[in-house]
Amino acid sequence: MPSAAARSDRRISPVFLGIVAVAAVSGWAVWTSTGYPYGLAAFVFVTAAWVVSLCLHEYAHARTALHSGDISVGAKGYLTLNPFAYTHALLSIVLPVLFVIMGGIGLPGGAVFIERGRIRGRWRHSLISAAGPLTNVLFALVCTAPFWLHALDGVPREFRYALAFLALLQVTAAILNFLPVPGLDGYGVIEPWLSYRIRQQVAPFAQFGLLAVFAVLWIPGINHVFFDLVHGVLDSLGVSGLETECGRAAYRFWGNWNEEYPVCAVGP
Repeated sequence: MPSAAARSDRRISPVFLGIVAVAAVSGWAVWTSTGYPYGLAAFVFVTAAWVVSLCLHEYAHARTALHSGDISVGAKGYLTLNPFAYTHALLSIVLPVLFVIMGGIGLPGGAVFIERGRIRGRWRHSLISAAGPLTNVLFALVCTAPFWLHALDGVPREFRYALAFLALLQVTAAILNFLPVPGLDGYGVIEPWLSYRIRQQVAPFAQFGLLAVFAVLWIPGINHVFFDLVHGVLDSLGVSGLETECGRAAYRFWGNWNEEYPVCAVGP
């Protein structure tokens, strides 16, 4: 029987529940076309749902670590799903949201500090690192379920667009997180299998890994290849490029979307 303190460490944070409530209410507003279709509701819905996915991503790391032997994650607040418990509010929440607003990329955010010395076995270390991006994969499958299940009858166009854009964010986050770049989860998956000498040589570069990936994505050719891959995955799940672009248009409600994206008013 867990102690009262342990139960408190695992109680879902009211902050997280509040974000879920915001996502639900704004999602209802998008579904019912309350207000302007390309308006504030779509922005709030996608942003809130994106923050929920960030919390679930970090929670998956922490929960897997707990079952692998690191019992310290509870006392750190990682099991409460509170977004402010994951490293630093700026890095964990604000910057990922800004990257979504600026470029429509689900950039990895947040981190949980795992006491790796408590964990035995390379497979466990790899699984802890993989748990986060696998959560993004699951989130993407949930977002795209109406598309690949061919269950779009009755789903409003505006809500479909918002889901498509949210799915794009999840797919980009999963792909970026699985890159074997120091500082990202993909490297954490393979790191336990590398020699001690290689790990020591690579360690100083981990803090720059995310910035390096973001910088490389600014190169037009690489950006094109990356988004071709993203849209290829989404196409296989039944989500068209038009739907994701219309979702991006809905999200960036401050633009003049009537003139720039007239096709979105008609839809596929």
